[in-house]
Amino acid sequence: MRLVRMQHGGGASWGEVEGETVQFTDGMGGPRTGQSAPLDTAALLAPAEPSKIVCVGRNYLDHIRELGNDTGDLPTEPGIFLKGPNTLAEPGGTVDAPDWSDNFHFEGELALVMGTRAQGLTPENALDAIAGYTCGLDLTARDRQKTDLQWFRAKAADRFCPLGPWLETELDPADLRVQTRVNGDTLQDSRTSLMIFDVPAILAYVTRFVTLEPGDVVLTGTPSGVGPLKSGDMVEVEVEGIGVLVTQIG
Repeated sequence: MRLVRMQHGGGASWGEVEGETVQFTDGMGGPRTGQSAPLDTAALLAPAEPSKIVCVGRNYLDHIRELGNDTGDLPTEPGIFLKGPNTLAEPGGTVDAPDWSDNFHFEGELALVMGTRAQGLTPENALDAIAGYTCGLDLTARDRQKTDLQWFRAKAADRFCPLGPWLETELDPADLRVQTRVNGDTLQDSRTSLMIFDVPAILAYVTRFVTLEPGDVVLTGTPSGVGPLKSGDMVEVEVEGIGVLVTQIG
């Protein structure tokens, strides 16, 4: 099932996609309200209402190597950083290239949205806490990443996390193809089976320390192939079984 969040009636509404129609629901995954709208008229929003966005860095060996961070042993635990709700951007939206960065990068990845309050998850029960999966674009000011104390500007500036186009609820995240295209050229192409830490391990690790709330987002890391963006570029992140997230760079 696909869950969408969209502009409707002057506000944001959740719904279930049924054919070419959106059946509106009372919140994410809630009961249907009886209202509906054509999907092709929907102004889609990022399919999450997070209190926080938890991100995993350096979760693919090839990405570690391309950034020159493979001088030691492989990570023994996930490397975590945060983005705020201010970073969300809608599918099909425009994100302006920041005038304070000279090296603005794309990082396409699998994202997930929590469906229940989660603390102390185990690898065995972690997937049960997920509402659905979507495509994520972790936009990064690479030059500022080298100077920020906690990657605040580099990762957490406004609209630095496009998400969408919807949540896919029935999906096994163990071995999905993840691709990123810029202006039609495929620059990232990998599989989630190559992640150092898989989705259950990430959630078990994070919820040892931080309680995840319904609607919170977890980005699972990006494979190799990251690179710079400029004004006018079009970025497409495609995750197998989900769809394509399109972002225009302004």
